Amino acid sequence: MAKKEEAVLGRRLKTSYISTVVSITLVLFVLGLLGLVMLHARKLSDHVKENLGFSVILHDNAKPAEINHLQKTLDGMPAVKTTEYVSSELAAETLMEDLGEDFVEFLGYNPLFPSIEVRLIANYANPDSLVLFEGEVMKNRIVREVHYQKDLVSSINENVKKIGLGLLVFSLLLLAIAFALINNTIRLSVFSKRFLIKSMQLVGATQSFIRKPFIIKGMIQGLIGATLAILLLLGLLYGGQRQIPELITFQDTRMLLSLFLMVILLGIVISWISTHLAVKKYLRIKTDYLYLY
Repeated sequence: MAKKEEAVLGRRLKTSYISTVVSITLVLFVLGLLGLVMLHARKLSDHVKENLGFSVILHDNAKPAEINHLQKTLDGMPAVKTTEYVSSELAAETLMEDLGEDFVEFLGYNPLFPSIEVRLIANYANPDSLVLFEGEVMKNRIVREVHYQKDLVSSINENVKKIGLGLLVFSLLLLAIAFALINNTIRLSVFSKRFLIKSMQLVGATQSFIRKPFIIKGMIQGLIGATLAILLLLGLLYGGQRQIPELITFQDTRMLLSLFLMVILLGIVISWISTHLAVKKYLRIKTDYLYLY
């Protein structure tokens, strides 16, 4: 009879352990998924900003040496990612391909000016930086004008800020929910051992001695849950790249490693705090109240 009771108790403990790990895994997976969304949203916004058209229109009489010097000057600026010189002939050929008509022959001359197409680093692709950049470039005497879509730049930056703020608020809310769920799961696990905690306390065991194995076990559960959550995230990334190969261009190994490290730390820290608080609660409860909690 005693062996049967021990077997039932053992199964219950295993079930409780597994359910705790599964709960932690699912919560951390959702947090990690939100982290992936935020990383990809940032990479996508950087990609859009760095591909905004920014044309430095030059005068017809600009000499090759002057154009070459200007392009090297632009390449040396910290805000500039790439530059490409487009002659008036090349610009005309590109426009004729787009229009499907030879407008040069129709007009009798080429109305297009040579230009340098500039791509800025994402951090500098905002209205304030572009105004400063435009003013600096316009000081060169061979520059006719600087052309870019100001309304589009402002719209993209405003939308990026709104989306970023929304994701930040949602992530903080989800983090609070995650802590509450993991905390409740661990409290239920500790609840099943409240009589054991009180028995150890009654025979003279110190609070730190009683608390230590529970905290170690909780941290191990958090680590296992975080590891499983990372494996699920890797599987999701692999499946997403199989379906949408273009996602590979937005992958950043260093950021992914930072995200996975954050998931592990969250799993361990939240489990440690929750276990500490749960055990502390039952260490302070009087024996007569054990049946009420």
